Amino acid sequence: MKILTAQEMSEADRRSVEMGVPITTLMENAGAAVAKFCLRHYANEGTVVVLCGKGNNGGDGFVAARHLAQAGRTVRVVLLGFVSDVKGEAAAALERTTPQPDVEVLEAQSEEDLEAALDGAALIVDAVVGTGFKPPLRGLALAVRDLLAKTAVPVVAIDLPSGWDADSLEQKAEAFRADAVVTFVAPKLAHVFGHLTPGKTFGPVVVAPIGTPEAAVVSQTELHWAGASKALTEVPRDINGNKGKFGHVLILGGGYGKAGAPSMASLAALRAGAGLVTAAVPREILPTVASIAPELMLEPLGHETEGLSLELLEEEKLGSLLKGIKVVGIGPGLGQEGTTPEFVRGFVERVTLPMVIDADALNALAGHTSLLRDVVKKAEMAGKPRTIVLTPHPGEMARLAGMTVKEVEADRIGLARRFATEHGVTLVLKGWRTLIAHPDGRIAVNTAGNPAMAKGGSGDILTGIVTAMLGQHPDDVARAVESAVFLHGLAGDFATLVQEEHTVLATDTVGHLYEAFRSRVIDADGFTWIAGVAANHNKEQG
Repeated sequence: MKILTAQEMSEADRRSVEMGVPITTLMENAGAAVAKFCLRHYANEGTVVVLCGKGNNGGDGFVAARHLAQAGRTVRVVLLGFVSDVKGEAAAALERTTPQPDVEVLEAQSEEDLEAALDGAALIVDAVVGTGFKPPLRGLALAVRDLLAKTAVPVVAIDLPSGWDADSLEQKAEAFRADAVVTFVAPKLAHVFGHLTPGKTFGPVVVAPIGTPEAAVVSQTELHWAGASKALTEVPRDINGNKGKFGHVLILGGGYGKAGAPSMASLAALRAGAGLVTAAVPREILPTVASIAPELMLEPLGHETEGLSLELLEEEKLGSLLKGIKVVGIGPGLGQEGTTPEFVRGFVERVTLPMVIDADALNALAGHTSLLRDVVKKAEMAGKPRTIVLTPHPGEMARLAGMTVKEVEADRIGLARRFATEHGVTLVLKGWRTLIAHPDGRIAVNTAGNPAMAKGGSGDILTGIVTAMLGQHPDDVARAVESAVFLHGLAGDFATLVQEEHTVLATDTVGHLYEAFRSRVIDADGFTWIAGVAANHNKEQG
């Protein structure tokens, strides 16, 4: 699913009309979708107040009001201005709504009018301004914003919370409060990089189809939504499947006092569907790693105080270690002692299997990233392309790129794209809205996950999931990596439903992977859940 700018969304509407889909149809479908979302996810009692502006966003609100009334709800439309000021398609939508007997239309001219109109509301729909709006808010809209900040009544925003800049990569407090957002056709930049009210940082934000032809949706951002790749996991496995068909994963890591990292990565790989998982770890931590799961196989490594032995890179020993292996995850808990960094670089140079590089293996490449470019080019020349996935957090990315963390965070999209294309790798740049940058310059944005996942071990869990997904889908690298990142975040969201965010551990997300796999990002009503967990919202609203 493409991510659009405000201008690209406007162009999509224009092209839709040229392709025979009138604005009236788009508006009717949009308003009907909003009403359906409200009826499904909010209590069916009390008055619904629909706050409308004078433009097309208000038109969507008028249509939503009509559909809500037809479904038996008591609806109060509050227009910020005069009915005579509403023009075009919005005016036509208002005319179709006003004959509805259960719809009251009020013209608000002051803060007092607004306070009276909001009195007794059980649900508020924000249809004041949408994608075409450019901040700041002015006039009566400011009074609405302040009133919404004081009320606990749920607010559903149409398209965007009024006051959001659709092209902004972050959201400011000047915008309307929103508990949910229903947008249309495709997410805009603000939907994937912004956030809602504090305390509701993971949704819900849903996208509704409204009849826009696919050919009308054109984007130049080269950004798309990672969650769409979860479809890869929603295809039933072959009934004649066996463990050999789902990949044999090797997790190579660990060191003295660092048994947890390879253990967590291995457990995550098992839970994410890999057919077989082997953990290659130093002999002294073998019993600890073995205890993580009886299904885990083990391979002891010689590990001295000077680091991993370079003898492991000898052809015979390397061949024995990698026999039957389909994909390697290297780095969790590996350490940087002695010859370990040199071992990592030698391993990357010699091993041509698909590879996920994380943690200390990334640090071993700091100052040596040309090695990545060289091995990728060498493989391409031989007609055997390499699959290399790097999963750095901002600190590791700063070391790889030779810059500060502040510089990394200042240009996450540009840096991720440049590094991936220049080195021929897939780069998973972790953080708020993890980015998956592909060698061809495309970038997927992950919208799953929450602050509860800011714990040690989360990166090890992600490494295991990515490695497992590559093992199962070796011919679809881009979607395998994107779905892995999204599944990890979604499992974290499910974990937070049953625990307080301070208490969630990295391993708790593994326990909720089954819910992430079962969940469908497109629900029964056709809404695509860009952010949020549908089960949570249903539970809260009864």
